[in-house]
Amino acid sequence: METTNRRLIWHGMFLFLIGLLTGFAEQHFANIRMGLAAHLEGVLNGIFLMALGGIWTEVRLAPTAKAIAYWAALYGTYVNWLVTTLAAIFGTAALSPITAAGHRGLPWQESLVTAGFMSVGIVIVAFSLLVLWGLRSAAAR
Repeated sequence: METTNRRLIWHGMFLFLIGLLTGFAEQHFANIRMGLAAHLEGVLNGIFLMALGGIWTEVRLAPTAKAIAYWAALYGTYVNWLVTTLAAIFGTAALSPITAAGHRGLPWQESLVTAGFMSVGIVIVAFSLLVLWGLRSAAAR
């Protein structure tokens, strides 16, 4: 198996473990609903990275684009978990009105979480477009 595949799978398993451990801490967060979301982000993003590791050799991109996709996947998955966990700790409502459940953080906390969620959203969309481009049928030829 290619080294990059194994690294993605390792990171996936590690993030899965972080998600499980976050689940144990849920009851101690300022916003328990957001704590549950952080737990699920870790678990699901970990599974996503393991699946990505399984198909990585099928992604046909130029070496630089593939490296960007790799680091974007790691950034998007880890930072998604981290920002969601911070939102649970701070009790912020930034970009998550359903899980906010009436909570509100300090202005700097709301700004930090908003910036984090926005950066993750942009990076994950760009990553998805890159991988889709690398998986198109013309790329396989």
